[in-house]
Amino acid sequence: MSDRLYFRQLLSGRDFAVGDPVATQMRNFAYLIGDRETREAVIVDPAYAVGDLLDALAADDMRLTGVLATHHHPDHVGGDLMGFSLPGLAELLAREQVPVHVNRSESEWVRRTTGVSDTDLVPHDHDDVLQVGAVGLRLLHTPGHTPGSQCFLVDGRLVAGDTLFLEGCGRTDFPGGDADAMYRSLQSLAGLSGDPVVYPGHMYSAEPSAALSEVRSSNFVFRPRSLEEWRLLFGG
Repeated sequence: MSDRLYFRQLLSGRDFAVGDPVATQMRNFAYLIGDRETREAVIVDPAYAVGDLLDALAADDMRLTGVLATHHHPDHVGGDLMGFSLPGLAELLAREQVPVHVNRSESEWVRRTTGVSDTDLVPHDHDDVLQVGAVGLRLLHTPGHTPGSQCFLVDGRLVAGDTLFLEGCGRTDFPGGDADAMYRSLQSLAGLSGDPVVYPGHMYSAEPSAALSEVRSSNFVFRPRSLEEWRLLFGG
């Protein structure tokens, strides 16, 4: 499957949305994932310059068949952020009518944030598998940052959104955040087999990715050994 996997990690402000001060400051990653043989592909977390992401797919002779959202925050799917109106899902769907795959617990949040309709969204449950050509993406429900945050496991790669960064994890003090749920989600990811490479939702570290084993040993969020210790360090 590795030979067929199409996988690109793109950094906002550098690889797309160049010159956009918000995109440059936020340092979001978007991901292009697909099957090189069928040329089908999805975009994970399209925001800012969605046209740039579509152009990147076209330049690689790939065809957009869907979108995956890790969670509903505007820097990942578009919407109003601190007085800025960020393009995202709504603008992409105006150009390419494709399904948007979200966790079931996040559907209403995504709809309210972006203004897309219920019929645009395909709700999923934990451990669903989305097929993009012959490439299977395993959808992992990882609440904590938001109620329906999800990560994607594909061919030894963990696209972790804002659940897990190489250094730290997503905040839990935004609406819908839950510190206890974040602890449980992080422990679930720590137990994944095969030592996948972690690809986060933001570049908040010197490197853009790292093996899960490295992240487990170096990231302070894995130091608490119980929920009680977690609450003492991070507040519950």
